[in-house]
Amino acid sequence: MKVGYLGPKNSFTDQAAQSCFKKEDLLPYQTIVSCIQAVHSGAVNFAMIPIENSLEGSVNDSIDRLFHLGGLKVLGEIVLPIHQQLLVSPGNTLIDKVLSHPQALAQSQQFLTDHYPDCLLEAVSSTTYAAQYVANHPEEKIAAIASKKAAKEYGLTILSEDIQDNALNQTRFWIIGLIDSQLTIDLGNKTKATLFIRLPKNAPGSLHQILAAFAWRHLDLSKIESRPLKTHLGQYFFVLDLLINQNEKLFENALEEIRLLGGVVTELGSYPVTVIKES
Repeated sequence: MKVGYLGPKNSFTDQAAQSCFKKEDLLPYQTIVSCIQAVHSGAVNFAMIPIENSLEGSVNDSIDRLFHLGGLKVLGEIVLPIHQQLLVSPGNTLIDKVLSHPQALAQSQQFLTDHYPDCLLEAVSSTTYAAQYVANHPEEKIAAIASKKAAKEYGLTILSEDIQDNALNQTRFWIIGLIDSQLTIDLGNKTKATLFIRLPKNAPGSLHQILAAFAWRHLDLSKIESRPLKTHLGQYFFVLDLLINQNEKLFENALEEIRLLGGVVTELGSYPVTVIKES
């Protein structure tokens, strides 16, 4: 059994994958798009991808690719606490540049502004790549923002701990597979569902009609956001997360009502959610 993930090794996505796939072969991919494509082509059975961070919001590459590619579903969700560390080569305390993934830089913005306002911030492909680069260039006055596991892997010193702007920083990761696939690990009961919805027409009240199908049935929407269809300006699809530990028949009836109103509904999946206590 092969599981792809957004790499490289020791990335937060790798940690999410390791938290639930204990015996499967974990294969890193350089981009979210290549990771999703690997599942779609059958190169891997499942994949772990980031979908939303509590500070920086949705990972649009993941959402857009799943919508436009089709043929995939969400099988499970892992919620991982994200603790960012400022890493340097042993003995190095003077830095003039900080490397990390754009999301990690954004998640640590207040700390960097307060303590290193004059440092150059450089975005790289991953937090792990940043740590690796610092380890390979001990003569440079540089630091990386990455995880404690990356610090241990590359023999780096943690100059400052837990520098993320919010102590409750978390990232949601999705386990995705083909439409007909079944998860081979037990993550518990299905408690959440995600839908892609296209409105029947861009007219006043269209979105209200769609949302009313859930509202009057007292179905709990935990998230709603819009994404451009990438066709014409002002054309969108909507992403909805629902809590489904309620009456399943009401959920099915709501989808039927939306379709009768002319809405195009794609059920991305109903799935269990696992919250990891420690990263």
